[in-house]
Amino acid sequence: MEKITPHLWFDKEAREAAEFYVSVFPDSQFTNLTRLSGTPSGDCDVVSFQLGGEPFMAISAGPLFKFNPSVSFHARCSSNEEVDALWAKLSPGGKVLMPLGSYPFAARYGWLEDKYGLSWQVISSGAAALKQRFMPALMFVENRCGEAEEAINFYVSVFRGAPNGANAGETNAVVLARYGKDDAPDTEGNVRYAQFLLRGQEFAAMDSARLHQFSFNEAISFLIPCDTQEEIDYFWGKLSADPKAEQCGWLKDKYGLSWQVAPAKLRRLLAEGDKARIERVTQAFLKMKKFDIAALERAAAG
Repeated sequence: MEKITPHLWFDKEAREAAEFYVSVFPDSQFTNLTRLSGTPSGDCDVVSFQLGGEPFMAISAGPLFKFNPSVSFHARCSSNEEVDALWAKLSPGGKVLMPLGSYPFAARYGWLEDKYGLSWQVISSGAAALKQRFMPALMFVENRCGEAEEAINFYVSVFRGAPNGANAGETNAVVLARYGKDDAPDTEGNVRYAQFLLRGQEFAAMDSARLHQFSFNEAISFLIPCDTQEEIDYFWGKLSADPKAEQCGWLKDKYGLSWQVAPAKLRRLLAEGDKARIERVTQAFLKMKKFDIAALERAAAG
């Protein structure tokens, strides 16, 4: 089963950024570039790449959305020296959110935005770095503050109920720390830090009542590859909460987080074949909100 894949939205820099990240992180590779024509954003580069063996995707589709720290990535390292080396590569041209140093929760840690605005929490994690190198972290802020625990329990319930084994892998959630009565402006009992598993993949979540002036948006979404139309129908029905956000397999859930529910074979349909086939498939999915696998296959066949 293909993994849930972080999807990054860039103005024009998707390929450049992917090549940069591949150069920064060990055991990484650029896997595919497909150019889509005739989209509302014009010609778009869709890039697939792996960082530390884990899948990522990126698209160049115009200056519509900007990264912010509501979604960041824990870059887990096996040593303090590795933290320092990654920090040195990621920080030029970026912005420090929490200085590199020693903290109660990690011997070596720092939080930054890189030169593209993407947020990384570089942390010495020991053995955890060997299990899953990159862990997406969701921060519930502004009007979403206080919803972290409810949200992660919701996501776990959705993936647990997926049909036909579409949730292969462990799925659960655990709150590891809560705010206390002396942690104002945060509310006692809200989530300071939690982790949850979806299909065996680790995610983190937290509430933060401090003034942030940002929230979830489409700059970062999570792509759920589906093998069957039944799986697409299921995840779409469970997750989509904003009809205005439904387009080309994209949706927003009730917490404002963006997902893509897409056929696992879509990347192959777009990566293989001649330009005419790619254009047929592209024009077919541009007309869709929820993906129709049979219609995409008919378009590919011509």
